[in-house]
Amino acid sequence: MPRIKAPPGACDTHVHLFGPTGKYPFASDSPYEARDALPETLIALQDVLGLSSAVIVSPAGYGRNMAMLADVLSRYRERLRGIALMPDHASDSEFERLGKLGVRGLRMMSVGRGSHVPHLNPETAARAHEHGWHLQFYPHGADIVDYADRLLALPNTIVLDHFASIPANGGVDQPAMRTVLRMLDTGRVWLKLSGPMRCTMEEPPYPSVIPLARAFVKYAPERLVWGSDWPHVNMNGRTMPNDGDLFDQIGEWVPNESVRNRILADNAKTLYGFA
Repeated sequence: MPRIKAPPGACDTHVHLFGPTGKYPFASDSPYEARDALPETLIALQDVLGLSSAVIVSPAGYGRNMAMLADVLSRYRERLRGIALMPDHASDSEFERLGKLGVRGLRMMSVGRGSHVPHLNPETAARAHEHGWHLQFYPHGADIVDYADRLLALPNTIVLDHFASIPANGGVDQPAMRTVLRMLDTGRVWLKLSGPMRCTMEEPPYPSVIPLARAFVKYAPERLVWGSDWPHVNMNGRTMPNDGDLFDQIGEWVPNESVRNRILADNAKTLYGFA
């Protein structure tokens, strides 16, 4: 059980779902497969943590097939929102269909993430913007420095995954950190305080991430959201984090309760359109 008490409306803005395996097969070029992580299991976990809602990020393991995401959103319209990995040739009717189900953005990634994931495509991003979607972008290492201006040239609101992938061992004065702060200055860039295990190889509780988190909280608390990255895929050979402990980390990152509640609930409502 977590020590931190979640406020009403608290949201986990970054989770993945998988399965049932027989119904939703992994893409042929997926570099990984995962055990079933079903919405019923997620909701049971949320009930333990005191969370009210979640944002389902369609996993790269399913490629550009949005069948699982669409099915889950259709079942949990009030509780869940979605982020899609859209095919570049997707029709306007598909954007509209997914938007009505609760998709609020599309995800693209650095080329450093591999050839199996969607890379930055300004044309597809612009089409998503026409449907009111933001762009969620996952850098690789410190390469947000290379992508920042290309992202800011897009019309979309930009959401950066997992601390923008900034290498935590580089500290708060590294170029990647300064770049993200510059992006936050624009007023249309958001950052996920999520997946600390994605920017360090440390064991939990990932102490090198604390200075980064506190710096972001001090700089732009109005455009931060929190996410767990459950069920924590691709952790082979590493310690699997306990989700209660992960949630409690936000108490270390954001000691001020009112600021913490804003990040957990109010900001997520604004960004994802929860009631």
